[in-house]
Parts: sequence; C-alpha cells; structure tokens
Amino acid sequence: MLTGPRAPSPFAAGIPASLGAALLFGAAAPLAKLLLARIDPWLLAALLYLGSGLGLALLRALRGQGSVRLPAGEGRWFGGAVLAGGVAGPVLLMAGLAGLPAAQASLLLNGEAVLTALLAWIAFRENVDRRVALGMLAIVAGGVVLAWPGQGAGGAPVAPALLVLAACLAWAIDNNLTRKVSLADASWLAMVKGLAAGSTNLVLALVLGASWPPAGATLAAMALGFFSYGVSLVLFVHGLRALGTARTGAYFSVAPFFGAALAVLLLGEPAQGPLLAAGALMAIGVWLHLTERHEHPHAHEALDHAHEHVHGAGDAHHDHVHEPPVPPGTRHSHPHHHAPLVHTHPHYPDAHHRHEH
Repeated sequence: MLTGPRAPSPFAAGIPASLGAALLFGAAAPLAKLLLARIDPWLLAALLYLGSGLGLALLRALRGQGSVRLPAGEGRWFGGAVLAGGVAGPVLLMAGLAGLPAAQASLLLNGEAVLTALLAWIAFRENVDRRVALGMLAIVAGGVVLAWPGQGAGGAPVAPALLVLAACLAWAIDNNLTRKVSLADASWLAMVKGLAAGSTNLVLALVLGASWPPAGATLAAMALGFFSYGVSLVLFVHGLRALGTARTGAYFSVAPFFGAALAVLLLGEPAQGPLLAAGALMAIGVWLHLTERHEHPHAHEALDHAHEHVHGAGDAHHDHVHEPPVPPGTRHSHPHHHAPLVHTHPHYPDAHHRHEH
C-alpha cells in the first residue's frame, strides 16, 4: 500500500457547481409560470428539454467535442434517468405549476432534496453524518414554513401539489441514477437527455392535441430550458462527481427558495413573514453543509476507469505517468489505473471515496 499526500478539497468545484445548478433550476418555475399562459403544459415541458439538448449540441459542436460512449452497464442507468427526470419529471411539474402560484410550486420542490437524500441513504448506502442530516432538516423546515396552510394564501391545492411532489420523486430517482454515470462527459449527458426527453414529450404533446405556440414564446421556452435544465444539469453532474448524491442534493435544495423569491419579485406574489423565517432556516442548513468536515483513515482498492481529471494540486488519486509527459494542471480524460492507497484527509462520497463507514 502507498501513503499519499493530502488530497484537494472538493469545495473549489463541487459546492459552487451545485449552488449554480440550484440558482439556474430555481428560476425555471417562476419563468415557466409566465410561459404557461401561452403554451400547453406538456408542450412546454418538451420545449424546455429540447432547448436544453439543442443548445448544448450547438455548444459542443462549436467546441469540437465529439460523441461519448458510456462504459458497459451504464446505459441502463442513464436510460432510467432520462425517463424519470427528462420525460416524467417536467411534465408533472408543468401540470402542477398550472394549478399553483409559482412561489408555492417552487417551495414544494424542496421535496426533491429530501427524496434524493433518502434514496441515496437507503438504496445506495451513501454515508451521511449528523451535521449533514441536521442541515437537511433545517432546509426542509424552511420549505415547510413557507408552504404551510393558513399563511394567507390558503395553502397549496391538493391535486396540483401532489403533481409537483410526484415530479420531485421523478427527479430524485433521476439524481441517484445519474450518479452512476457522473464520470462521463457532463455536457454530453445533459445534451442526450435533453434531446431524448424533449423529442419524446414533443411527440406526445402533439398527439394529445397541443397547439404550437407563437415563435417568441417558443424561443423563450427553449432559451429557459437551455439555462435552467441544460446548463444546470451540467453543473449538477459536476457536483455529483465531487460531492456525492446526498450532499449535492442538499446544496441544490436552495433552488426552491430562490424560485420563491424570484416569484415574489418578478410576478408580484405576496411576500409574508414566513419567507424570512424560511430563509433563515435554509441559510442555517447550507452553513451546516458548507462547514462539514469528514475525515478518517480510509483505503482505496486498485481501480481502472476513465473520466476527466487534472494532474497536480496534490491529488494523490491522479499521479500516474504519461508518455509523452502532460503538464501539471492539464484537464483531460483517458483510461487510467489507480494503485491501492491508504491515507487520511477531508473527503466527500465522490467518485473515489464511496466506501463503507
């Protein structure tokens, strides 16, 4: 066994990526609420994902990025993620959003973080310590305060609220399945998901009688989809890669609060006392996660795989030799070998730290 140097903290990439994904996704509900006045809910779901897929395809073409081949066995995980999060999730959300104020729908999306973490802990055995659990409870409590009936808005209508929660479950399944393929090219994953899910829902919406919206509304929906679903998903996958599912979901759970705040500012929906209380609870939850320190001696078994990585910066997991040599700091992807390694450093359940506790 080797004893390696201190590995870099994932803070520099994973946490900002997760929070960026949350901000972009949080904007989707209030902005989509505006578009629902002109676009059928099912068709809007299709246009959002088509905008994501086509925008990322164009961006990848301009950057000269080619196709990606998933390792054997990962295709079924990705297919399940596309069906759950790409096809079912957006349709359920748009249907629920049609019957709810945007602020209430945004806040109900806190259910995604809870369900994501529960699936990660129960089904995929991802470690969560007390600090993370308390932070998650604080974030969820903030959503409960805002969505609680009797706050002056009459509470959330039951049927639309259940549709939004069903969307949360679809995206929770998506998040955990996407973790299985999170080492693959993030923009390629988001592009394929957008094209596949958008095309599927487009056909279904037109077969069910949806009429095509005006050109301006169509372009606005696709632009919103590119940023709120496409770019957001790319950032989310980077978060999964660095932090694991439960922690990425925890940071991502600020999206509902951001969406609710945007609904107040953009749509003029009423801002009441519970908004400040919920904001304080969510801030406490995010602080608990940001200040988490998980460190203990742990062993890495020998491993062969391929993913994007950078040499240098004290990364003991990627100190392999290249012929010809690669300058430190070069970001690249290729099949590589991880030698057995035992060391101690702060870490998260990322791609190289998914061990038992």
